[in-house]
Amino acid sequence: MSASGSVLAELVEVWKEYSGNWALQGVTMTVTEGRVHALIGPNGAGKSTLFGVISGEHRVSRGSIEVLGSGAHRRPAQLVRAGLARGFQVARVFPTMTVHDNVLVAVAAARRESAVVWRPRYSRQVTGAAADLIDAVGLGRIRATPAGILAQGDRKRLEIAMALASQPRLLLLDEPTAGMSQEETDQTVALVGRLYPDHHTTVLISEHDMRVVFALADEVTVLHQGTVLCTGDPQTVRADSRVIAAYLGEEG
Repeated sequence: MSASGSVLAELVEVWKEYSGNWALQGVTMTVTEGRVHALIGPNGAGKSTLFGVISGEHRVSRGSIEVLGSGAHRRPAQLVRAGLARGFQVARVFPTMTVHDNVLVAVAAARRESAVVWRPRYSRQVTGAAADLIDAVGLGRIRATPAGILAQGDRKRLEIAMALASQPRLLLLDEPTAGMSQEETDQTVALVGRLYPDHHTTVLISEHDMRVVFALADEVTVLHQGTVLCTGDPQTVRADSRVIAAYLGEEG
């Protein structure tokens, strides 16, 4: 939980159409610096589409959007340079490379430092930053382990470390605790909760586990059939009868 700051992403009456179907319908939402913003809703509510719109993968059909100072016609590469990073429901890592080498490559890419693939030589600044990120996400003990054999929780933490390599201002995390044990979930919640205090990275998280949402979020937006059902602090959202009927009731 953190104090509010400047607006990092603002969507106003955003609509997104796919082949005549409206995946998003008039979505208005603001993501504020320093606040963990959670996006929840049933399957098919439009959460992945909204992440795609924010990250520049999809253009909006109607409405206005501004992310990190970039308007509607921005490309993903522009947003990355502006300070946006994204994690996916299935962690995107290099499975045959070790934890250390995954993070090393991510840091080198973020700093535009190249090396010969078969005999990489990176600066001390890059190797030091990679080591710091590995320790920061709690993977120091397995830094020499190939990413492909990591447990789900460790793979997710590795993906977060790689995302942090670019020192993002805004990080989109899609279902970061999916498939995890309770212990792994608790570790991931603790890590995400430290991202702004430790790295000045604001988080927009899509999550089905309501325990995770209510443990982390300062603000919650509920999507239902492509529309915003409500937005508010966790207590307000938990008590909203529309949310209970459309979503929380399904969670028991």
